[in-house]
Amino acid sequence: MNSNADVPVLRFLGATGTVTGSKFLLEASGRKILVDCGLFQGYKQLRERNWKALPVSPADIDCVVLTHAHLDHSGYLPLLARNGFDGPVYATSATRDLCRYLLPDSGFIHEKDAAFANRYGFSKHHPARPLYTREDALHCLKLFRDLEFHQATRLFDGIEVTCTRAGHIPGAASLLLDIAGMRLLFSGDLGHADSAIMPPPDPIPAADYLLVESTYGNRKRNHGDPEDALAGIINETVGRGGTVIVPAFAVGRTQLLLHHLNRLQRSQRIPAVPVLLDSPLAINATNVFADHPEDHRLTAAEAESACSLPRYVQDPEESKSLDHDPMPKIIIAGSGMATGGRVLHHLKVYAPHPEHTIIFTGYQAGGTRGAAMVSGAEKVKIHGRYWPVRARVHNLDMLSAHADADEILGWLAGMEKPPIRAFVVHGEADASDTLRHRIEEELGWQACVPEYAEPYELTGR
Repeated sequence: MNSNADVPVLRFLGATGTVTGSKFLLEASGRKILVDCGLFQGYKQLRERNWKALPVSPADIDCVVLTHAHLDHSGYLPLLARNGFDGPVYATSATRDLCRYLLPDSGFIHEKDAAFANRYGFSKHHPARPLYTREDALHCLKLFRDLEFHQATRLFDGIEVTCTRAGHIPGAASLLLDIAGMRLLFSGDLGHADSAIMPPPDPIPAADYLLVESTYGNRKRNHGDPEDALAGIINETVGRGGTVIVPAFAVGRTQLLLHHLNRLQRSQRIPAVPVLLDSPLAINATNVFADHPEDHRLTAAEAESACSLPRYVQDPEESKSLDHDPMPKIIIAGSGMATGGRVLHHLKVYAPHPEHTIIFTGYQAGGTRGAAMVSGAEKVKIHGRYWPVRARVHNLDMLSAHADADEILGWLAGMEKPPIRAFVVHGEADASDTLRHRIEEELGWQACVPEYAEPYELTGR
């Protein structure tokens, strides 16, 4: 615990040894501030943390500040609010708008998964219950307050936060907290300069302490042309009479994919097969994308053209009918790591047959079906039963919205003077430690990979 009540203390309640569950608890000036409030995903032992009580009472947290809307950063909010938190949730306007769809959808999926498990009896829990409900999510949305980019916002006396653009998805921010003159920077998830739709991160501001993500901390992304890769795969699949299934992240990745597919069809580089967007969440997120032109690179005409490409599939019965249509097509459905959503029903139909193709579009967290399939799994468990994987599987990580190791180092190198310490977070163990080592060796900074739930005193220079 804090040996000196005047010294800020930081505790890492997630995103240590994993890319999920981002939660960073800052105790400073008599306040408890939670930066990000994400769900754990992937391995069972991580997912089980979602059901355990936090090391701090939710009622004792004074506010939450979000870096962005993805569920591994925001998806625990409904549970936090249900368990007693009633303070403000600060986020950029695009993050707020995305959470209006992401969080209720998450609650709805938790409810549907529990009902499905109870109906077919494949859960070990009797009865299976949802982690939280759609109603829980709608309740927590009332707590949101807006943050503006590049404008300091007072959280409490002596504590301000300023957002800079992280370039990951619309609304994504790096957060600079000023605590009575001590500056603490949370990178959030960093984008990169190669994206066709997202601008690169803003230059890194000066800070005394730094938390930096390490999703790709031990690797380089494929920097090849995504349209070349997509065209080759789609033409081969359609040529053998197959369908392309794309498990896609509803926010950011789906819109990027639609942009590239639209360009490919308009230039006749791929056949004009139907493109089906089978994700109500992605449909809503696409509308938010169009409503925030300041958050992406596309012109209004480009955004409108990309958004008009697919047929939008809202109704569950229409979704089911796609699996009975033998004609070649492209189905984009959530979720991006095949952890839930409508894509699971499509995978049960298409994965067992070699004429079809499954395209993943970026990082696949350990313990997810996506990671298993990309690694060559011959079968995956869906809804209590194993299904063979005979379709061709690709992962186009040039579509990823994350900076790779070199890009992260390049961003860090722009800091005008070294921080007291860099904490390397939001990565699996090897990725985080590899990035830590490079930060120490190439930048000459003090860096560490923090332990889960351990307190770290921020003593200043």
